[in-house]
Amino acid sequence: MDFKRFFRIIFMKAIVKTDRKRGASYRDVDVPVLPKDGLLIRVVSASISPMDISVYNWTDESFPEQKMPFVFGEEFCGEVIDAGQLARGFKKDDFISVESHVFCGTCGQCRNERRDICQNLKIIGRDIPGGFSEYAVVPARCAWKHSSDNLKYLGAIMPTFASAANAVLSQELFGKTVIVSGCRPVGLFSISIAKAGGASRVIALDRSAYRRDLAVKMGADYVFDPLSRSTPGKIRKISSGEGADEVIEASGNPAEINNAVNMLRPGGRFIAASKTEDGFSFDYSSFIHNGIKMEGLPGREIFKSWYKMETLLRSGAVDPRPAITHTFQFKDFNKAFSLINKKEQKCGKILLVP
Repeated sequence: MDFKRFFRIIFMKAIVKTDRKRGASYRDVDVPVLPKDGLLIRVVSASISPMDISVYNWTDESFPEQKMPFVFGEEFCGEVIDAGQLARGFKKDDFISVESHVFCGTCGQCRNERRDICQNLKIIGRDIPGGFSEYAVVPARCAWKHSSDNLKYLGAIMPTFASAANAVLSQELFGKTVIVSGCRPVGLFSISIAKAGGASRVIALDRSAYRRDLAVKMGADYVFDPLSRSTPGKIRKISSGEGADEVIEASGNPAEINNAVNMLRPGGRFIAASKTEDGFSFDYSSFIHNGIKMEGLPGREIFKSWYKMETLLRSGAVDPRPAITHTFQFKDFNKAFSLINKKEQKCGKILLVP
């Protein structure tokens, strides 16, 4: 008997939370049991999401009680090893990316095609075990099956890219001036998508010089430090004194949010695509006085945004690769999170591989 193979079927390596404080461990855990409506996959790659950062740093006080050790990891892809009896439409060796929002399918939001704001929503890597592991189990309804091998290498970034597509393409952008505030991964992807969507000018704002350089690689026409006193004047000049038509807010920073609002023209549109601090306040009267339209986007529409994402990637209209700056092995996960947590913010999207 091949004892090594037998061992790996029962146990797997995974990045896990072992207690409710900062940090994580890399250790052996049980391979999850396959439910009737689930898929068992061999994880090929994962990417680090904002939620993963909050789980690692333990900054989310609302994190649910979980039996430790708990495997986290929200965004990942892999090959199907086995499918439950009720997991129709999937077979062994299918390659999937994972939609991390587990929707119930029966509440009012789900029945009105808004699965992203399901009343009974659970999130993979937070409410149920995630994908920072050699193997993972996911509900079949949350699996996006790749129709070819062409995009496998981007499988782990697809959730973030789909969120950016949802933020950018919810309204027509042709000929418009767009500000992307915050050049973390969703902001970087938004820049390229806005250009592909017909925006005449895309202005990227970020405090990190490294990320401003990434924004240029992703197609930004102008890049500025959002907290520089000269930035508002420069944007007014670029937009012929009117201000931007649309702001896609992806920084989550209160000061940057307020500055971005002030850079909008009257009648402009503000897309809130990132979370911010509790107790954050803004000038509500300015929204009314200037007729600013505000829309909050918790993520991506399931699976409408995925179809937009696949079209953009398959057509070659957008190349997300410049935003993917680092790849680490699972066992080196601490190096990845240390890089993300540094003040200099010299990284874009980070991948993890088993």
